[in-house]
Formats: sequence, structure tokens, C-alpha cells
Amino acid sequence: MRRNFLLFLCVVLTLGSGRSGTMNGQDSSDFRVVVSMVQLNVAVTDKNGNYITGLHPEDFVISEDGIAEKMATFAEGSAPARSVGGAEVPVAQPSEGGSDGTLNSMIAGSEIFVLFDTSNYMYRDFVFAQDAIAEFVRSLGSADKIAFYSYSRDLLRATSLTADRGQVLRGVRSTVAGDSAALYNALLLTVKDAAQTTGRRFVVVFSNGPDSSSVVPPEDVAEMAQSAGVSVYMISTQEAKLEPISTAVFERMTAQTGGKAYFAKSWKDERRAFASIRDDLAHLYNLSYYPKANPNTGWRSITVKLAGEKYGKYKVRTRNGYRLQPTRFSAPRKTSALDTQPAGSN
Repeated sequence: MRRNFLLFLCVVLTLGSGRSGTMNGQDSSDFRVVVSMVQLNVAVTDKNGNYITGLHPEDFVISEDGIAEKMATFAEGSAPARSVGGAEVPVAQPSEGGSDGTLNSMIAGSEIFVLFDTSNYMYRDFVFAQDAIAEFVRSLGSADKIAFYSYSRDLLRATSLTADRGQVLRGVRSTVAGDSAALYNALLLTVKDAAQTTGRRFVVVFSNGPDSSSVVPPEDVAEMAQSAGVSVYMISTQEAKLEPISTAVFERMTAQTGGKAYFAKSWKDERRAFASIRDDLAHLYNLSYYPKANPNTGWRSITVKLAGEKYGKYKVRTRNGYRLQPTRFSAPRKTSALDTQPAGSN
């Protein structure tokens, strides 16, 4: 799986760069690996699934590859992130076309990418699905930014990341159904787009059936989402339940990234699933840390626990790790505290 992931990561990075490399030595670009702030979206619930609120930074214990980490920033729900324990967190304006991995980039709300299945599976309940997505968009916090994408065989970026709800809703209503479904191809590209930002980042997928056309395996998509720090939520209709493999993949992918999977029997269930996701986003804790020295340049495991026996009955949900990602650059230059590309937080 690791070999496949690295292959697809290189392909996506090449396509996303807007230019191709050369074999004659004229392209002097190189790759480097940089680790900066690692950000985690963390849900804490009791045995009945009720959210536990009011926790404090000292209630969480974070480790990476078994190494205890010191929390740098903390936030609950939509509250602004704040530095913890005197941690030095760079504060600066985000750079053009991206974000800087600083405290400023985590103050505003979440970046939410909605990915809508418009394949030929969708003909029967297409309008109901549009209504459910539109209601979800309207219900999100005013500080949240939303991008709306749709897919069948190809990905359509109908609305770029924006705080303008009207623009997003127009994108939702402009979709039409047709062609076969290439879910994992589209999801890989969506995660790649989300990875260009920092802060609280989520992909919410509405799928009406199994993937029938992708060339990208779901394991590679899941690993990229984990490494990019993007939580994936999936809502699927009963069509996916007819194929046990798809059901297992949806559940595994969302769990690995810290999200959740839902299977809706009716349009009412679809609305309830979107409402549940909105509720989940509102109750997440956002934690971050700067990794301590670690010789491991591959997959790094993350563990988040609650301190103290009184919290032992609670369940903690977050992503379980990340892989260091290469960053492309064209010319050597001096680095500073802000000259980082988050590689487990991006």
C-alpha cells in the first residue's frame, strides 16, 4: 500500500504543480520534507455517543510514535484557537494562495469541502439529495468557508472555497445527473485541494452507490487524507449497502481520518446524517503540536488519550497518524519560523 500511495502522491503533486518536470536537467526543482505544526480534530463522547464538552488542554495526552508531545494550541468547537503553556506560535498573515501554519490560520472557522455524487445512480432521488446538501450548507456557522464539488466520471469544482452561501447554493442547484461514478478519483483530488489550506479542514461526501470507474485505490486516498490532516465524512444511501466491500471501505476510511460514515435509508435519514455531521463539527476539539525530534521519516502514529481515571469511560476519535510529505521548491532560500509546509497538519 505504501508503494502505491507514494506513486499516486507523486502523480498528484506533478499534476497539481501546473508544469511537468524535464529530463534534460533544465528544471532545477527539488523535493524536501518539512514537519511543522500537526493539527488534530478530536471528538470526545460518552458510551451513549453524547459529546463531552468543557475539557481543557491539560485533559489531553498526545503522543507520536510513543513520544510524548507538548500541545501548542487548543480550541473547542468554533472558538478561536489559543496558545497553550507559553508555546511560541508564529502569528502572521497567510501567504497568497495558501496558508501559513500559524495561529492566524486557525482562528476563523472551518474549511468544508462538500463532494456530491451526480452519477447515473442518482436519478431517482437527485432533488432530495440536493435539498439535504442545501440545508446543510445553510446550517453551517457564518465563519465557515465552503467549497462545493460534484463528480460522476470526472470531478467538477462548481464552487471554490468561499463564505458566500448564495454562491455555494447556486453551485448545488446547477448540478445534473449522469455517467458512471469515479468516487475515489474525485475524493483524491478533493483531499489534495483541502490540503492546500490549514486549520480545521473537512471533506463531506454524499455518495449514492459504490465506485465503478476509479483507477485510484481507496487505501491511497485514505492515507493521503490522514497525512494531510483532512477528516472525511461520508453519507451513502442503501445502494452502497448492497456491496459489502464499499460499506467496509467507507467505514474504514472515515474512521482512519477521524470522520464518520452514515448509511441513509431515506431522504429523511440523509437530512439527519447531515445534521449529525454539523453537530459533530461544532463539538470537535482542535489540538496542535510541534513534533519533537523523531528519526522516523515514514508513517508516524498518533495517539490521543484523556488524562486521569475519571475520563477512562470516554471515547476519543481522531486520525491515527500521518506520513511525511515532500514539498517542492525551485530555489534554495533562507528559512524562518514561518517557512514551513505543514506535513501532518496541512
